[in-house]
Amino acid sequence: MSEILIKTEAFVVDLLSTELDPKYLYHNLKHTQRVVKSTKELIEANSLDDSDQEVLLLAAWLHDTGYTLGHEQHERNSCKIAKEFLEKEGYDAEGVKQVQACIMATQMVYEPQNLSEQIIRDADASHFAQKSYLETCELLREELSLLGIADYSVKQWMEENIKMFRTRHQYYTDYAKANWQDKKDKNLLNLLKELKKEKKITKKEQLKAKLKSDSPDRGIQTLFRVTLKNHITLSDIADTKANILLSVNAIIISVVLSNLIPKLDNPSNTYLIYPTVVFLFFTVTSMVMAVIATRPNVGSGKFSMADVANKKVNLLFFGNFHKMKLEEYESALQELVKDKDYIYSSLTKDLYFLGLVLHRKYKILRWTYTIFMVGIIVSVIAFALAFKYAGSSKLGEPFALLSI
Repeated sequence: MSEILIKTEAFVVDLLSTELDPKYLYHNLKHTQRVVKSTKELIEANSLDDSDQEVLLLAAWLHDTGYTLGHEQHERNSCKIAKEFLEKEGYDAEGVKQVQACIMATQMVYEPQNLSEQIIRDADASHFAQKSYLETCELLREELSLLGIADYSVKQWMEENIKMFRTRHQYYTDYAKANWQDKKDKNLLNLLKELKKEKKITKKEQLKAKLKSDSPDRGIQTLFRVTLKNHITLSDIADTKANILLSVNAIIISVVLSNLIPKLDNPSNTYLIYPTVVFLFFTVTSMVMAVIATRPNVGSGKFSMADVANKKVNLLFFGNFHKMKLEEYESALQELVKDKDYIYSSLTKDLYFLGLVLHRKYKILRWTYTIFMVGIIVSVIAFALAFKYAGSSKLGEPFALLSI
């Protein structure tokens, strides 16, 4: 390797490592080194004298140094940097002009005029035929976005690359055509496959977005579904509360009947009769109200087709159809599903009447718990008063009974 090439390599490595903006993810030192490597490969496949080889390698090293001054007119800036460096190193003027010509030949809109220009042009686009092409071009997409030059979506970027492969790029040297074209074609097929996958993904996402945003029915269905679920959950909670009261009062009554009532036959325990009656009254009342709160209320179970035609019957509640024949109910339901407004009307009625049932349940349960609480307090007070006025001699036994 000549001395000028050694100095040029050191100069470019230092320049691109220290002066280049880190946003250049593609046009960086790695890209330059790849172009130099491809240039050497093409030089070996073609008969060039030493001076032409040197010019090509110098151009390969210096062709992207202009990016240190910005992306606009980077080829001209690269030529300026190359001229300043080579003249400083005492390189001959004709050689400097040849290096600049090769650098300008890397423009995509330029048509190469000689073999040297064809070689540098093919070397600059050698990544089109490499296995890492998809990863490499993705770096270029991100670079364009970071620099604010262009912001492509994945789909748009693939389409741009496919256009590049098909209409804007070609290899010029015989060696590149023979050894790189097939690999480039494979990368084109990979791009087409990736684009097809991306289109499917995009189509699915657009369909999902359309279903979520453009269709009010989906939101309405979710509203009814969630509200009905909440109503049913509240109904289950009310039934559970009623069952708790029933169980507690049943235990209390069984204890009273087995332990307290038999002792009332004794004349000495007559003072316990009134407190016991009060206690049992409130306990039984609580049980009755708990049963009333959970007692189902079923409708007539019949309707006429006129009711269906006039949308007066809710076919979603079993209490309205449990006495009808299957054929009649199927016919009515077919009429229902034909009319979206009737469906929503039936769901609304279902929600409304379920809400009325919940109101009734919770209202009765509130009174039941209140009666149970008041009953316990009043009963304790009644027993306390009975113990007080029964006399100190009889105080021990009532307390024993109360502890039961």
